[in-house]
Amino acid sequence: MTARSVRGVAATAMAGVLAAGAAACSTPGGSGAEGHEDSLVVGLANEPETLSPLLGYGKDGNSKIFDGLLRRDAAMKLRPALADALPKVSDDGRTYTFKLRHGVKFSDGKPFSAKDVVFTYRTILDEKTNNAAKGELDAVEKVTAESDDTVVFALKYPYAPFAERTVLPIVPEHAAKGQDVNTGSFNTAPIGTGPYVLTGWSKGEKLTFKANPGYWGGEPEVKKLTMAIIKDDDVRATRLRSGDLDGAILPPNLARGFKGDKGKVTITAKTTDFRGVTLPTANKVTGDLAVRRALDLAVDRKAMVDKLLEGAGRAGHGPVPTDSEWFAKGTERPHDPDKARKLLDDAGWKPGDGGIREKDGQRASFTLWFPAGDKLREEHALAFASDAKKAGIEAKVQSGTWEVIEPRMKEDAVLAGGGNPADPDFDLYNLLHSSLALDGFNNMAAYGNPDVDKALEEGRRSGDKAARKAAYDKVQRGLADNPGYTFLTHVDHLYVMTDRWKDLSTQVEPHDHGLGAGPWWNVEDWQPKK
Repeated sequence: MTARSVRGVAATAMAGVLAAGAAACSTPGGSGAEGHEDSLVVGLANEPETLSPLLGYGKDGNSKIFDGLLRRDAAMKLRPALADALPKVSDDGRTYTFKLRHGVKFSDGKPFSAKDVVFTYRTILDEKTNNAAKGELDAVEKVTAESDDTVVFALKYPYAPFAERTVLPIVPEHAAKGQDVNTGSFNTAPIGTGPYVLTGWSKGEKLTFKANPGYWGGEPEVKKLTMAIIKDDDVRATRLRSGDLDGAILPPNLARGFKGDKGKVTITAKTTDFRGVTLPTANKVTGDLAVRRALDLAVDRKAMVDKLLEGAGRAGHGPVPTDSEWFAKGTERPHDPDKARKLLDDAGWKPGDGGIREKDGQRASFTLWFPAGDKLREEHALAFASDAKKAGIEAKVQSGTWEVIEPRMKEDAVLAGGGNPADPDFDLYNLLHSSLALDGFNNMAAYGNPDVDKALEEGRRSGDKAARKAAYDKVQRGLADNPGYTFLTHVDHLYVMTDRWKDLSTQVEPHDHGLGAGPWWNVEDWQPKK
C-alpha cells in the first residue's frame, strides 16, 4: 500500500465536500449530465493533491493527461504507449532498453523525446523530491538517453516487475524543469502527451478536461470529461439518480437501488482492494500478539461478504486475494470464536465489566477510526466491532477526516484499504516493511517482523518467479502467524453508468479507484451507441 493510497491516488479527504459537491457540475439536461452527447461527468470519492507524476500522480497508469512508456490493456497485459514496443531486456535482467514512438507531441505542441523520460525518472529519484512512492523505483541505478528515441535503464539488481513500473507518466522537461518540484505551478497546471488536457480544477468540487486534438492515439470521441469530487456515498447516488452525473462508484447497497433503472448499467470490477483493521503495535491492547491472533479468528468474513458486500467481493485472509496466483494456500483464517476466546483466556485476558476483558488493569478496549462519509468502511468497522465484542474485546468506532485520523494512527486502529494487482512487491513491501512504519500511509500498523522484512527483500530482488513465489509465501505465513492487521474482505468495485456508450469494461483494479480506474479507464477509446 503506497503512502496515502488508503484515500485514493494521493488523495485527501475534503472538509465540507457534501456542500461543495452539490455544486460540482452544471445543471443536468439533454443526453449527458451536462446536456451533450460528447461529454461525460462522473462522481468520485477522492481528489488528488497534485497532478504531477513527479510527486506520484498517475504512477499506476491511466492518468488521462499523461502517458507512460507502457500501458496496460483490459487484461492487464503490458502494451506499448510512448515506447513503440516492449523493452529489450538483457540476459541478466539488469538492463532495459526502450525505443520510443516517433511524432509524439506534448499538449503545448513541443516534441516528446528521450530526454523527457530521463528527466522524469531522475527527478522522481532525487532526494529533494517529495514522492512517497519513489521506493518502488529502488532498483533503478541510472537512466540514460542513448539518442532522441532510445532510453536505457540500468538496474542495481534484476527486479522482475520493473517493466510494470514504466506505466509511470512522462513529464516534459521544458515545462517542469527550473521550478520547485514540490511546490511549483506544474503540480496544478500540468502538460502531458495524454488523450486529455486539464481545463480547470475547482478544489473540493471538480476537475475538468477536454479532448487533446493532437493526441498521438487519435482525438477521443468524449470531448469533455468532468470528474466531480463527492466524498459522501449517499450524495453521489442521489446526484446520479437526478441525472447530474453520468456515472459513479457506489457501495453495493446503493448500487442495488439502480437495478430497475433501464437507462443505467452496473459494471463490476474485480480488484485486489482489501479492507482491514490496522493493529498498532504501540497500543497496549492491539500490541499484544494474543489479541491480534484472537481478532483474526473472531471475525466472520463470510458474513461480511454476504451482508456488507452482497456477494460483490471475497473473504480477505491477507493482503493477497485468495484467487491470485501469489496467494499462499494454507493461510486462510477460519472463523473460530471459541478458539479466539481460549487464546485470550490463556494469555491472561479475563472477562471484566460488561464482558470486556482485562489484563493487569488494562481494559481490552481500543479506538477504531474510519473516514467520514465512507459507508462501506463504516459498515466494516461496525461488523468488526460486533465480532470483537463477542470475544470480549471492545473496538470503539469513530469517524473523522484523514487529517484527524493520520496523527492518531500510532495508537489507534484504522479501517484501512490497499492492494495493487500489477505485482505483489508494489503492495506488500509498503504495507509491511518495518523501514516504512508510519511513513505517511505506508505500514499504518507500524508492523515489524524481521522474517517478513527478509522475505520482502528476497521477493523484490529475485528475478526468478518460483523464488519470488516462495518469498511471498513466507511473507503471508509470517503475517498469519503474527498479524499486523485483521484482514476482512476484498471488495469488488461497482460502477453505475448511463447506458449510452459501447462495450464498457474494467481492468482488475487496485485499491485506488480515482481518475485512472473505473469504466473510464479507457474513456479515450469509447464510442457512442447509435
